[in-house]
Amino acid sequence: MNYEQLKKANESLKTIEFKGKGYAQVNERVKAFRMICPNGAITTEIISLEDGVVTMKSTIIDEDGTILATGYAQEKESASYINKTSFIENCETSAVGRALGFAGIGIDGSMCSADELANALNNQGKAEYITKKEQAILTSMIQKRGLNVENVLNGTPLEKVTPTMFADATKRLSKLPEVTE
Repeated sequence: MNYEQLKKANESLKTIEFKGKGYAQVNERVKAFRMICPNGAITTEIISLEDGVVTMKSTIIDEDGTILATGYAQEKESASYINKTSFIENCETSAVGRALGFAGIGIDGSMCSADELANALNNQGKAEYITKKEQAILTSMIQKRGLNVENVLNGTPLEKVTPTMFADATKRLSKLPEVTE
């Protein structure tokens, strides 16, 4: 992996705006890594799993077997609605995103993922609900996929969406294709 390949891959990343910055979600970072190293490897392992808390490690390896970066993440099963059923998967995704970030992929806007930032702000009590701008971003993402805001948010009014709900919704929505007319 050289600088020019990394620069080209980073320029191709789609980002979401969060708190005035662009964040490259993990799926975009993985695509960029595959552009650069189609035969490279992304490995994950559970470091610990006890009392509803998982810690994971991800390793990014190039096609020659050289370790480019590692990343760690930790999730609590009780931390959010989505973690109730998917805290291990959520943790794995975060670890992969951090490792790819340490490898230089998707860090032009910020190192942390939108999920990590939203959870941190929510846990610190600094952001009870998302801003009007974030409401507009979420509405746009929902509409571009031909979905209904009420259904996606399970009836929660936009002005009552928390940063954690925003992160969960944008993560789910980013996996769905946009509807083209």
